[in-house]
Amino acid sequence: MATWSGRGLRGSTLEEAVNRTNEKYRQDGLALIQKVPTPITPIEIDKTTKHITLAYFDQKSTVDYIGAVQGIPVCFDAKECHTDTFPLANIHQHQMEFMEDFEAQQGVAFFLIFFTARDEFYYLTFEEALVFWNRGMTGGRKSFRIEELNPAFFFKSTGAMFIPYLEKIEQDLANR
Repeated sequence: MATWSGRGLRGSTLEEAVNRTNEKYRQDGLALIQKVPTPITPIEIDKTTKHITLAYFDQKSTVDYIGAVQGIPVCFDAKECHTDTFPLANIHQHQMEFMEDFEAQQGVAFFLIFFTARDEFYYLTFEEALVFWNRGMTGGRKSFRIEELNPAFFFKSTGAMFIPYLEKIEQDLANR
């Protein structure tokens, strides 16, 4: 049983930026992407603030976001990395399986990785993630280094919490 307790602000800034980006894309009629809530069962609730202080996850989550971009089904997971090496332990088997099934249905699946020390984003295609994943599962390195990534899929935020990932989806589709 996985538990949740005081995880602090881990990932919340990235999540907030992705949520704002998704709202902007919705307002502009470019995409409709929703955050997938993780089902939890509360264990402890602060009676004064009515906030959950301890809970456990009911089931494994699939991905962070799912929706459609100009009629194309899209799903992705947003991850933060504080170094130039991304540990595959941050990606779970059930996520890879879900993304593989999603792509088999003609959807686009990817990981949006924020390299915090560089203040840079990376659009990790499912195909590229699968190469690293399979390497790790067959006895190879269980991480990937920033030098191994395709330079064409790095990008920066364009200010005010906006992450222009739609351009990378278009680039991904053009390469298929």
